[in-house]
Amino acid sequence: MKDLAHLGIKLFADGADRAEILRACANPVIRGFTTNPTLMRAAGVTDYERFAREILEIVPDRPVSLEVLADDFPEMDRQARRVASWAENVYVKIPVTNTRRESSVDLICRLAHSGIKVNVTALLTLEQVRTVASVLAGAAPAYVSVFAGRIADTGRDPVPVIAAAVELLAGNPNIELIWASPRELLNIWQADSVGCQIITLMSGLVSKLDLIGKDLSDYSLDTVKMFHDDAVKSGYQL
Repeated sequence: MKDLAHLGIKLFADGADRAEILRACANPVIRGFTTNPTLMRAAGVTDYERFAREILEIVPDRPVSLEVLADDFPEMDRQARRVASWAENVYVKIPVTNTRRESSVDLICRLAHSGIKVNVTALLTLEQVRTVASVLAGAAPAYVSVFAGRIADTGRDPVPVIAAAVELLAGNPNIELIWASPRELLNIWQADSVGCQIITLMSGLVSKLDLIGKDLSDYSLDTVKMFHDDAVKSGYQL
């Protein structure tokens, strides 16, 4: 098992809690940051622009992905250009379709070829990857986020999908593939093994990074102690 220092994949922190972002920013293995409206709402963010600008001040030297809020393409275009203007390290997240299942590919093409760095998000199929890759080729630096964790949620193995996506994007040096929504740290090694460039980690997984390589016998004992301590604290009687 390779340690993190010997993996080619980059780790991005995914979330919207300011304190967690500060902690992640201090961790040298975290190479970028992503968020989305769902995470922001869960974290209690009430002012999108103020939150985004604060994060960009905290993280001036690594890529930060911020998502548009609109569902119609002209408004997505306006919002994307505004968000992109906030800092050079911004990647604007554009969903692969709107809520009416209308493809965002024309918008993605316009933005990317006008120099805006995009992160095309919520992809789950290889056809979506193929279509998006065709319009991102030769444009500004871009990310393509395939939600491998959601693929796994349906009972499908995401590893072959990610491997095929890597092949589809090969030959496009401006495009990097993101394994999005991982469910466990093992996904880091799975993603790295097929050549995926980036994986996002929510705070729960970031906090587990210290477990990598932990002796399994010691981990077994820690588990026994946890069960015993909780039994004692509960006051259960038999």
